[in-house]
Amino acid sequence: MRTKQVPVLWACFLLWSLYIASSQTVYPGITARITQRALDYGLQVGMKVLEQLAKEIVIPDLNGSESLKFLKIDYVKYNFSNIKINAFSFPNTSLAFVPGVGIRALSNHGTANISTNWSVKAPLFRDSGAANLFLSGIYFTGIVAFTRNDFGYPALELQDCHVQVSHARVSFFGSLSALYNSFAEPMEKPILKNLNEMLCPIAISQVEQFNVNISALEVLTKIDNYTVLDCSLISPPEITENHLDFNLKGAFYPLESLVDPPFTPAPFHLPESRDSMLYIGISEYFFKSASFAHYVSGALGTTLSTREISNYFSQNVQGFGSVLSKIAEIYVLSQPFILQMMATGPPMVNLQRNNFSLEFPAAVIMLTQLDNSTIQPIVSMDFVASTSVGLAILGQKLICSLSLNRFRLSLPENSQRDAKVVRFENILSSILHFGVLPLANTKLQQGFPLPNPYNISFINSDIEVLEGYLLVSSDLAYDTSSKPQPNLNSWGDLNLVHRPWREQPTH
Repeated sequence: MRTKQVPVLWACFLLWSLYIASSQTVYPGITARITQRALDYGLQVGMKVLEQLAKEIVIPDLNGSESLKFLKIDYVKYNFSNIKINAFSFPNTSLAFVPGVGIRALSNHGTANISTNWSVKAPLFRDSGAANLFLSGIYFTGIVAFTRNDFGYPALELQDCHVQVSHARVSFFGSLSALYNSFAEPMEKPILKNLNEMLCPIAISQVEQFNVNISALEVLTKIDNYTVLDCSLISPPEITENHLDFNLKGAFYPLESLVDPPFTPAPFHLPESRDSMLYIGISEYFFKSASFAHYVSGALGTTLSTREISNYFSQNVQGFGSVLSKIAEIYVLSQPFILQMMATGPPMVNLQRNNFSLEFPAAVIMLTQLDNSTIQPIVSMDFVASTSVGLAILGQKLICSLSLNRFRLSLPENSQRDAKVVRFENILSSILHFGVLPLANTKLQQGFPLPNPYNISFINSDIEVLEGYLLVSSDLAYDTSSKPQPNLNSWGDLNLVHRPWREQPTH
């Protein structure tokens, strides 16, 4: 009997293990996808950027010794210093995705023009001067592998690097340049040998420096006085033969409490489209965490005085000047009143195809100030306001705006919606529409930052609302007039938060 139970127990254990593993799967709040079109454009831009950066690259000195048998000189010690790249050309260069690894770079038939200072020392003479070095037949191949470090930053590694310079021609300048140029050819072979040995280490050091610069950035971005946004990588980048995906945390946190919200992101999948350079999927979780973080931080509330309400109505709608007298008529007010609105829960986010809506559960409290300066509540009611969300991309930010769809007071059980309630409901709906929502939209104009490298702008952008997520598709444009930055700040001029990493949620 026991022997029959053993396979059953093992099967149960296996199923339980699979369940635990699936339940611990972490899904992104944001997925950014780079397509082959982006690589092709990046190659064009990259060459222009490299032309500027190449002039600043520090190349180690070349030195060695060579025997000049035709001059019966046993050895000549030479040194090339202050090596500068003046110009280069790589007409046959390509970038391609390597599934599961990274991006392969391949270039051949490249040329480069280099200026340098030189010095030679032999048993019978020594001299120094300037020279030009022309390199041709440059071949390069390597794979830039993408990984993720322990702090959520992307990390790059140059693998399978191979550089071969086929030809080098040295032209000396100076009083004895004709003499030196006559035996320059024997020196070209050791120069090629040294160059071919040092170019891959130089490329690897540049990639390592890039990793250092990336790690100096903060993955937490301060959005406003209440919240921060975490856009760290949750997993190594995913690479197929057609695209590269960055899966980002994409979660908002209250500024003073970096604890995960009490819900998790649902999986979503970007469509297999290649028409745009960049696709960004923004899940419902992104907006839910923003809603929750702002609610927990106490940001979802406002207080309007009689004067403020009058100003909003006079600026937005004609004929609403009597709204205050109507409120006074209902509640027999002779004193100025104050209207307080506050969320009673996080706004509920709903993303369905072609429809983005927010539902705000809230409470409204009307107070009046008596002659003795004390504040007396008049009435308080709960309500639910349903809004539609409009979307636009401005610069490198996602801009949202709210418009009121429905407003309904939540009455106690067994209460009837008499004319007085409906009248008050209409007045509050107007205050929301013309007073509160404009305030909210003003704050929303600050926008949500979209992941993009330094000096990159979105062009030909489009936004689709799909089931459970937003899809942003865009081409890219690089500002070539700006000087390249050594550390690519992915979040522009927003405030970066310098503080310890996120706390673990308490159970």
